[in-house]
Amino acid sequence: MEGKLSPIKDDSYRPLREVVFETISNAICTGVLKPGERLMEINIANELGVSRTPVREAIRKLELEGYVMMIPRRGTYVADVSIHDVYEVFEIRSALDSLASRLAAERISEDELHELHRLLLEIEKYIELDDINKIVKYDTKFHDLLYKASRNNRLVGIIFNLREQLTRFRTKSMSYPGRLRETLEEHRRIVDAIARGNTSDAQRVAEEHIEKSEQTFLKSIKDINLK
Repeated sequence: MEGKLSPIKDDSYRPLREVVFETISNAICTGVLKPGERLMEINIANELGVSRTPVREAIRKLELEGYVMMIPRRGTYVADVSIHDVYEVFEIRSALDSLASRLAAERISEDELHELHRLLLEIEKYIELDDINKIVKYDTKFHDLLYKASRNNRLVGIIFNLREQLTRFRTKSMSYPGRLRETLEEHRRIVDAIARGNTSDAQRVAEEHIEKSEQTFLKSIKDINLK
């Protein structure tokens, strides 16, 4: 994995272990670090320009989140994904996103609705620039705001606890050729239904969006040796 990660700028207010975790998880999500690739603490620390302690802490969290697997006497490897994992995660996403969209259609504020439209414009801009990192960033902001607009704190809490798994699957699905434009149009239909206050349409188009995302994700891993 030598040379795949860039040094971390030490200008964040967050704990270093969190920045390291985010850096490695993003590299896994975007395919910079491949399934089955071995992760060496010392190499990662050298590439990121940090000590081994935050790297060790980040790897422990990565294992808990399912990004990596630690094999005794062999080392740490980027985890593969099973069909069962795919079905479970997308079942959860379908339930959460459709519920959040339905509730948002009832409870969203004008300012939040305006911000959703603005985020869609940002995503479209970075699709044009082919900047996947910025696309993921603003797509995450879009979903976070959608969940917030549900006005259901317990729902938001459940989603937050699953955030890393959901982001990993979402990123891989969006990276499939042609999927970014489709995703943008599906998001626009969700926002349109929410803006009209149509709860049934908002729930339906959110479910359709997740179903298409799942189908795309399965296409993207068809050549991977699944468990």
